[in-house]
Amino acid sequence: MAFLSGFVSYLLLLIVFVVVGGAAVFLGITLRKNANAKAETAENETAAE
Repeated sequence: MAFLSGFVSYLLLLIVFVVVGGAAVFLGITLRKNANAKAETAENETAAE
């Protein structure tokens, strides 16, 4: 019974790490896309002048 309890505990910990890591990757990609779009807009405005 102790093995099963320990296994479930580590499984839940792994799931938490995967969820946090996935959220961090999603947030990083979103922020990078926003920064790239903002830089491209500024570059286009500078080139138009």
